[in-house]
Parts: sequence; structure tokens; C-alpha cells
Amino acid sequence: MVLPMLKFLRRSDGVDGTPPSVGDDRRIYAIGDIHGRLDLLDQLLGMLVADNALRPTKQRRLILLGDLIDRGPHSAQVIERVRALHGSGGNIGLVKGNHEEIFVMAARGDQGAVGFFRRIGGVETLASYGLPPSLSADMDDQAIAHWMLNHIPRADVDFLDSFVDHMTVGDYLFVHAGIRPRVAIAEQRPSDLRWIRGDFLNHAGRHDKMVVHGHSITPEVENLTNRIGIDTGAYYSGRLTAIGLEGADRWFLQTGEN
Repeated sequence: MVLPMLKFLRRSDGVDGTPPSVGDDRRIYAIGDIHGRLDLLDQLLGMLVADNALRPTKQRRLILLGDLIDRGPHSAQVIERVRALHGSGGNIGLVKGNHEEIFVMAARGDQGAVGFFRRIGGVETLASYGLPPSLSADMDDQAIAHWMLNHIPRADVDFLDSFVDHMTVGDYLFVHAGIRPRVAIAEQRPSDLRWIRGDFLNHAGRHDKMVVHGHSITPEVENLTNRIGIDTGAYYSGRLTAIGLEGADRWFLQTGEN
């Protein structure tokens, strides 16, 4: 099932009572956690192209909110696709997620990170690079770290490590997990930007910016007065979600269920 347009909203969510805006001269699309689902990424990218074509011509920017990898079957191929988009001169912003953080540490030989990487979906990522789960199950963390050093392309590792901690466009802040409430954006810790849950999710007050994030899975988009969560669990639900923003308008596009 494909839901090409879930909602089209204009809301007074701004700090001063005015709707948050990305600016009238641009159109922003942001995609939530992909987690190795190349099929869904390609489907959603096609939907964004079609959606953009129906609207007036404006500068378009695509933002990926991190967690491109792990859990799904095609992490290496997702990285390849995103690297190609980035390298082709496309206007694309890349935000680092917690899964990119752990992958980079493990791929650079940090044995302390390897065990955690394996537990959070890294086995599937290793398989996408050619190490079958039947073999990795019999390898200890030292052996996995050695395999990653010798088989994971350094270009992929460096590419994921180059992702930024957050991006700001107009009145919107794009980040992987969220922010520490009541802390200025410039003073946020990278660990919070990639890992935070409860303190951010449970905060009902406004932030300096409208926060668009992934990381915390919900069955549907969380479209709240202070944040918008668009991680709809694509790796198992089949629903990969994007938000579209133009001026003070926002809308959502989503792939269908498996």
C-alpha cells in the first residue's frame, strides 16, 4: 500500500505564534531512518521526484536523518546509492545517526564497539558486504574487527563519518535523535543529538526550532507542536517516511506496508 500524501498542514507552531517556515524560496524533503532498505529508499526517492514535479519550480534540498544502515538487508547498497546522489552534485544534506557512529568505530578497529554493532543490526550490514551470518556467528569480536578493517571500503567509512550532527533550515532543525531540552543548539552534545530519547520525547515545551527527527520508531508520523518524528520503522514495517516543507506548509509521503 502506498500513501503518497498523508497530510497537508499549515499550523501555528512557531515560538511567537506564527507557523515555522523553511523560507518561501526553497522546498525541503527529509527522509527518516532507512536501515538498509534500498528498495524502500528507491521507491520513496521516485515519489519525491514525482511530488516535486507537480509543484512550482524552486530550489530543492534533500536531507537524510541518519541510520542509513543496519537491520535491513542492503546497507552497503544504500551507502552506494547515497554516495552516488551526493557525488552527482545533488543538493543533499546528510545527518549522522547512532548506527553510523557505531559502524564507523567498529570498522576502524574498535573491538569495544564491535559487540554492540553486532547486537543492533550489524550482522545484516556485514552480510551486505559479503560476510554471511552463518560465518560471522562463529567469529569473535576481534575477528570481526579484523574482517571489517580488511573488507569494508575505507571510502564508505569515511563517507559516513563525514555526516553532520544537525542541520538548520529557516525555523526547522533536522537531527537524528533529538536535542537536550533548554540547551542552546550550539551547546548540544553530539551524543544527545544521536542517542537521546526520553528527555526529548517527553518534553512538552517549545524549542528554539521545530525539530524534525528520526531514531524513535512510531507507527505513524508524530506531528507535534514542538517536534516531528518520522521514523516509522521502515526496516520491518515497509513504511519509509519523508516530510516535505515549503514556506510554512508541510506534507508527508510514505511507502506502503509489506
